[in-house]
Amino acid sequence: MEVETMLRKSQIAALTLLAAIMWAGVTYQIKHNPNPGETREIMRFLLAPVGGVISVWLCKVVGRLSNEQLLAGTALVGGLAMVLDGAALRWFHGLYGFNEQVLRVAAAGLLWGYGVAYLIAIVWVSLATRKQPGLS
Repeated sequence: MEVETMLRKSQIAALTLLAAIMWAGVTYQIKHNPNPGETREIMRFLLAPVGGVISVWLCKVVGRLSNEQLLAGTALVGGLAMVLDGAALRWFHGLYGFNEQVLRVAAAGLLWGYGVAYLIAIVWVSLATRKQPGLS
């Protein structure tokens, strides 16, 4: 039985839409709640693994991804969102706000969130493939 690891066009389309929606949601939250306070900011960082699990799960469900496709799908969603973040922070920084401290904290939160989601995807795939003997 051959395992399909490449993403199909329909999966790429669905995941591209998911990336845009997730990016827009986070951007809206940063713009409209730029100074949540130190305690809430720490809680965001501590709860990032929960958001990471939800993000990876959404990628799997929306993209109809097999375990073998999950890393590629998660990388596509995260990569697209990072490109949008990079463009926004470089050329449209007013999208997030004009305060340099807010932009720095937002950028740190975005990097942290992407990193946590990628690590969760790697663990997810590793655990899933251990449960399926014969898959490398």
